[in-house]
Amino acid sequence: MKTRILVIGPSAHDSKGGMATVIEEIQEDRKLNKTFKLDVYPSYRDGNKILVLFYSFFAYCFFYFTKRNYDIYHIHMASRGSTFRKGYYVKAAKRWGKKVILHIHGAQYMEFYHSLPIKKRKKVIELLKSADCVIALSKEWKKKFDDEFGLTNCLVIENGINMNRLKSAQNSTSYHNHTFLALGRLGKRKGSYDLVQAAEIVSKEVKDLKVLMAGDGETQEIQRLIEKKNLQNYVKVLGWADFQTKLNLLKECATVVLPSYNEGLPMAILEGMAAGKAVISTYVGAIPEVIKEENGFLIEAGDINALAEAMIRCSTDGQKLEEISRNNVKKIQDQFSMEIMHKKLEKIYESVL
Repeated sequence: MKTRILVIGPSAHDSKGGMATVIEEIQEDRKLNKTFKLDVYPSYRDGNKILVLFYSFFAYCFFYFTKRNYDIYHIHMASRGSTFRKGYYVKAAKRWGKKVILHIHGAQYMEFYHSLPIKKRKKVIELLKSADCVIALSKEWKKKFDDEFGLTNCLVIENGINMNRLKSAQNSTSYHNHTFLALGRLGKRKGSYDLVQAAEIVSKEVKDLKVLMAGDGETQEIQRLIEKKNLQNYVKVLGWADFQTKLNLLKECATVVLPSYNEGLPMAILEGMAAGKAVISTYVGAIPEVIKEENGFLIEAGDINALAEAMIRCSTDGQKLEEISRNNVKKIQDQFSMEIMHKKLEKIYESVL
């Protein structure tokens, strides 16, 4: 009889972000579904606070009374409310005598933890230690979790990318060296304001510069800054991009840029690499584990001049971009493909029983 696994997390269809993408890829993996009896349970969806509250409450109630017949509960968890909501799922599963895997996402998890009062910090540690396995997205995160929380149950699985879905962007002939793409929620944490300021510098040297910013978040604030600096011809705020829109944008650009202040292992960077794009990003989270000199350019978060210099380099050195493109496709194939991620996950499923 197959091991029964319930994957719990944000709805793959009604939520945005990397966590929903990871869950969708697990749900659609033929080998995992052939090996295990695997179901996905949406515990959260995007929306206003009232919608989120009601949806989360009724999702948990339905889970509690109808989802007791699984062997493993693979729970995807981020910081803030996500941690405390998922705590109820963990307690229920352990009360039923089941195995629990906690898969930690969220770029600011340690900042969230340190912002809590001591009593709540202890609850977070108890929650993590009660799981049979905690999955970290990088070696750096695992070290932080082990050191801060005293974990002995933490393993690393990097996010993986479905190469087939992005192959057409690798072979695109419509891209331009002067076109840059930023993917993800816009705001200070993602360095969105820094990117606009860097674009102002770059536009003085690269006259056909195009910076495409695809994401939700502080879109109106970013647009006001663009207009204040009279950069409407160079920088476009496009709103949230579904997969097909994102694929079309990747076909247009030569470089994915993510000048973040906090990250884990962002899907935007891995998707850009899989699409054969150069990457400009920062020395935060697990990014330095992935981006080396041969894969792109790393700068210190907040260094606008360095960001502008990297963008100018990408705009003017076509030979370097071609070399990076080849290196990035190979690196995803060898280290960060969806197949590699799911093989690691399969071993964890087997080991916790």
